[in-house]
Amino acid sequence: MSYGVFQEYYFENWTLQGSQSETGIIGTTQNGVMYLSMPFLFALFTKRWARWRQTAALCGTALTCVSFILSSFSTDVWHLIITQGVLAALGCALTYSPTTLSLGEWFQAKTRTENSGVNRAVAYGVVLSSKNIVGSTCPFIFRALLDHYDFRMALRIWTAIVGGTSLVGIAMIHAHPSSMVVSSSSHRAPAIPWKFLTHKTFYIYSVAIIFQSAGYGIPQTYINQFASEVTMLSQTWATLLLTLFNVPGIIASSFFGYLSDNKAFPLSAATVSSIPPISSALSALLFWGVTSRGSTALLVIFSMTFGFFSSGYSATWGGFLNSLESEAAQWNEAIDPGMLYGLLNGARGIGYVSGGLAGVPLLKAGSGSGGRFAYGTAYGPLIIFTGLTSILGGWVLVWKLEKWLHRESQHS
Repeated sequence: MSYGVFQEYYFENWTLQGSQSETGIIGTTQNGVMYLSMPFLFALFTKRWARWRQTAALCGTALTCVSFILSSFSTDVWHLIITQGVLAALGCALTYSPTTLSLGEWFQAKTRTENSGVNRAVAYGVVLSSKNIVGSTCPFIFRALLDHYDFRMALRIWTAIVGGTSLVGIAMIHAHPSSMVVSSSSHRAPAIPWKFLTHKTFYIYSVAIIFQSAGYGIPQTYINQFASEVTMLSQTWATLLLTLFNVPGIIASSFFGYLSDNKAFPLSAATVSSIPPISSALSALLFWGVTSRGSTALLVIFSMTFGFFSSGYSATWGGFLNSLESEAAQWNEAIDPGMLYGLLNGARGIGYVSGGLAGVPLLKAGSGSGGRFAYGTAYGPLIIFTGLTSILGGWVLVWKLEKWLHRESQHS
C-alpha cells in the first residue's frame, strides 16, 4: 500500500546495480505473488489443516521478517525483487490466508429476512479497511525513516514493527469451532466442492477482478514519482498524496461491504461491484490525465476519488460470495466460500502481476512524449492503461444488463 515512497527514494538515491525502471515492478509483484498464492493456501487450510492456521501464520510472519532483513542487504535490483517482491509476499500470504478463512467462518451469509448480527460482506469490509488505515500512516513512517536513515536501516526497523504487530494480531484470531471439529476428526474431511467452476458467473467475476487489479496498483506505485517529476511537488506533498490515496478507503471498504449486504438498498452484487471500477476509471481519465505542473488540487482530487472507489472494490466480494452461494443453492450444489474467496484473490494476483509487468514498458513508451497535461508526459500510457483496465473491471454491469434485456425479451 505504501511502496510508492520507496519507489521515489530508489530513483532519487540510486545506489544499486541494475535498471532503475525495474524497481517499478516490486510493489505490484509483491501484491501479485501474495494473491496468486492464496488459492493454494486457502485450499490447504480450509478444513483438514484448520488447527494449524495459527502456526502457519506465525511461520508466515517469520518468513516476512527474514525477507525484509535480507532485502536490507541488497546490492542489485533483482535482490529487491526476490526478497520484497516474492519472499516477503509469500510470508504475508501465509499470514493472511489462514486468518481470513477464520473470518469467513465466524461471519456467515444471511438471508434478507435475517436482521440481527453482522453479515459477512460487512465483516470483510470492516476488516479490509485496516489495510487503508495502515496505508494512510505508513507513508509518513517510511518517509521519516528514509529521511533519517538509508533504506537499509529503514527496512530493518520495519522488520521489527512487522514482527511485533503480527504476533499480537495472530494471538487474537482463532479458527471457528466447526472447522476445528473437522480438522481434529479422525474421519477424512469432506472434499472441496468444485461444481461452481462449471458456472459462468464465477468466470465473469474473476475476469472483472483481473482487469480492475491490473490498473489498481499503478497509481500506488507511481504517484509519488509523478508528483515529484511532473507537478514538482515536495517530498512532503508527494507522501501526503499516498496517504490521501488510502484514507478514503477506510470508509469505502465498510461502505461497499454494507451495500453488498443488500439490506437497505435493493442492488445486485453485479451492480454494486461495477460502481468502484467505473468510478475509478473516470477519476484516472478526468483528473489524473489532465493534471499539469502545479496542479496540486487536481492531483489531490484524483488521489482521494481513485483511492475511495478502488479501495472499496474488494469489499464487494462478500456480495460475490453471497451471489454464488445463492446460485449454488438454486442448483442444490455444495460450495465452500473460503475456497471461493481464495480463488477470487488468485484472480486479483493475476491482475496485479499483469499490471506490474505492463507498467515498465508503458513508462518507457511515454518517455519521449511532451505536452501540457499528464497525457503528454511519460506517464500518459500508464494513465490510459489505468483508466481502460478499470472500465473493463466494471463489465459485470454490462453482463447484468444483458441478462436483464434477455429476460425482458422473453417476457415480451
